[in-house]
Amino acid sequence: MDTILANALGQEVTEPAAQAKRLLLSRLLARFAHEIRNPLSSLDIHVQLLEEDIGKAPRAVREKTANRFEIIHGELHRLENIVKHFLSLAGPSSLDLLPIDLAKVISHVCELLRPEAASRGIEIAKKVPEPLPTLTADSAQLTQALVNLVINAIQAIGRTGRIEVSADQEKKGALVIAVRDTGPGIPPDNQTVIFEPFFTTKPEGSGLGLWIVQQIVTAHGGTVEASNAADGGALFAMRLPLEQEEKRSG
Repeated sequence: MDTILANALGQEVTEPAAQAKRLLLSRLLARFAHEIRNPLSSLDIHVQLLEEDIGKAPRAVREKTANRFEIIHGELHRLENIVKHFLSLAGPSSLDLLPIDLAKVISHVCELLRPEAASRGIEIAKKVPEPLPTLTADSAQLTQALVNLVINAIQAIGRTGRIEVSADQEKKGALVIAVRDTGPGIPPDNQTVIFEPFFTTKPEGSGLGLWIVQQIVTAHGGTVEASNAADGGALFAMRLPLEQEEKRSG
């Protein structure tokens, strides 16, 4: 479906065509969100029922499945937030701004995607100095943005390589979250269009992942940049202001 939509929308660059593309994209994503919300709700209910059934099982079984249910509930919650984000694309994104522990967000994303990366011979490493200042952000949306960047890195590498997820504080009062991979890097011609919706060079990519990252970061008052590292591979950096609440209310 993504390939069909991408071919239908084309790569028009004129302003009227760009506006039409954005409008069509918003409508498509809203319809997509409505289509998946019902089965998502049904899945959530049945997982809860399954959890109740498991609650009657022997203790060893309950202990073995507890962590898996926690992951399932977390991912269902993230999917619901994706649906909400898609529904809000026609207007400004609404954020649930709260103080978050960025180190925990990074650890969660790395652990979530490590099994998939390992199956491809890809190592995921994290480099997070302590202590980091508390960031005011929407935890679910920021998690989604980081998940998208790491998935993009996995797809870029394909087989055998390394991904490093790092965080650091800039002197300018921003936190930088970076994802660096050992893939082939970004062709110069693609650096200006890489965040365009439906633009992709990967067979397994939808062309929406990086665009969603940009929407989430922009809603937080930040920026996201893509470049090539000096010794090879791609580097994506999200810069988020530390004083998010004050900037939005001022």
